Amino acid sequence: MTPVTQLQGARNKRLILAAVCLSALVLPLSFTGGAVATPAIGRDLGGSPVALTWITNAFMLSFGSLLMAAGALADVYGRKRLFTFGMLLFTGASIAQSLAPSVFWLDVLRGVQGVAGAAALASGSASLAQEFEGHARTRAYSVLGTTFGIGLAFGPLVAGALIEAFNWRAIFVFTALIGVIAMVFGLPRMRESRNPDAMGLDWPGTISFSTMLALFTFGVIQAPESGWGSPLVVGLLSASALLLAAFVMIEMRVKHPMLDLTLFGFPRFIGVQMLPIGTCFCYIVLVVMLPLRFIGVEGLSEIDAGLLLLALSAPMLVVPMLAASMTRFVSAGILSGIGFLIAASGLHALSLYNIGEPKSALVMAMVLIGIGTGLPWGLMDGLSVSVVPKARAGMAAGIFNTVRVAGEGIALAVVAAVLTSLLQTDLTNAVAGSVDAALIAETAHRVTTGDRGHAINTVAGLTKERLVDGYASAFQYLLHILTLITLVSAAVVLGLLSKGLTVTEAQQVAT
Repeated sequence: MTPVTQLQGARNKRLILAAVCLSALVLPLSFTGGAVATPAIGRDLGGSPVALTWITNAFMLSFGSLLMAAGALADVYGRKRLFTFGMLLFTGASIAQSLAPSVFWLDVLRGVQGVAGAAALASGSASLAQEFEGHARTRAYSVLGTTFGIGLAFGPLVAGALIEAFNWRAIFVFTALIGVIAMVFGLPRMRESRNPDAMGLDWPGTISFSTMLALFTFGVIQAPESGWGSPLVVGLLSASALLLAAFVMIEMRVKHPMLDLTLFGFPRFIGVQMLPIGTCFCYIVLVVMLPLRFIGVEGLSEIDAGLLLLALSAPMLVVPMLAASMTRFVSAGILSGIGFLIAASGLHALSLYNIGEPKSALVMAMVLIGIGTGLPWGLMDGLSVSVVPKARAGMAAGIFNTVRVAGEGIALAVVAAVLTSLLQTDLTNAVAGSVDAALIAETAHRVTTGDRGHAINTVAGLTKERLVDGYASAFQYLLHILTLITLVSAAVVLGLLSKGLTVTEAQQVAT
């Protein structure tokens, strides 16, 4: 190979990496951008509280439930082919969202965009393994992870700036533009690759898993409006439970399961799954809920809300890398547990902040949460494959990523429903039974989706100040719940991951 050819090959690899990183960048931008834009979308298009909630959840649900399936399809049909399909669909869906005439169609397109995102990320990530080897591969995946962190950190700020300069539709035009750039630089240089040993897709497992998540999420989102004891909600949650049981039975019997559930026989593997669950409840839900609070309830502009959120997300650009270097002195399990304890202290400090007070206390609390979350965030990917036998590392990583992304969607739905229920209880006490319960439920749901303008007009006699006070009280209780979950996460992680491997476990992992 001539020097010129080598240089051209290296340049192509860098451009492929850049393209895959751009495809990864638009995912957190889409995730956080939708959250920041929800109040503006509600003002522009209207829509019910449930429909507004689906702006974020539709994307997260389809993305999380289909990520592993997309990886399997990429192995069978080709990584480049699926990446091309994913990016074309993602770009098309983004353009269509910028033209959406109603919240209903926006929700549908967000679900399509999540499918496209799963296809693009799974196939793009797999293509990097084809292009890079050894230490270069490690660096490539490190850059990919950093890019995802940048999207989470600056997504709210970028979204806020676009809304303030243009309108909420500009967010989706921007993500479409990034998608086009990724395809222009990446597709001509990508090589097609497949896994010759691929076993195909576990269709029964994929369908039962995805349907179970959809029904559960729909039931939880609908509960504040219809009531937790309503036939619709009970039916949805019961059906999701039956599908979960069916999914477990399918995975235990199928020859090539989507998720190898026998890995949960390793206690340390169970501890690793607590890491993404814990970070969902102490960090990811705040990335969505805080913009709705800042913009829809406190009345901040989108750009000011984005600037405030930097206090929460900026530490994630630095702390994960520091955590990786600290493992030379302290075990990853102990560092992760300490991180959750720091995040819990930040959540408690955030619960002490009252709307209208100086923002310094708010900023310090969010910085603590970001620092605490950054410790397990930088370690959990490596831990996910280090606690199981080497031959099963690929499946372990797949399960971990599924728990991480699907957990984010579930956590968002649960936390939003809990906040709405807490606010509904507070408002019910305020009006002393003189108003229809359905109207109170609608008011609470609208406030928690950042639609305070329409919420004020729903129940006569409820002033803006009373709604804000009720929301602040409900949010404070929610933060107490999140603090408790984070402390439980710390206890489980420290209990299962702080000690070194036993001799038996070490032998199992080595084989």
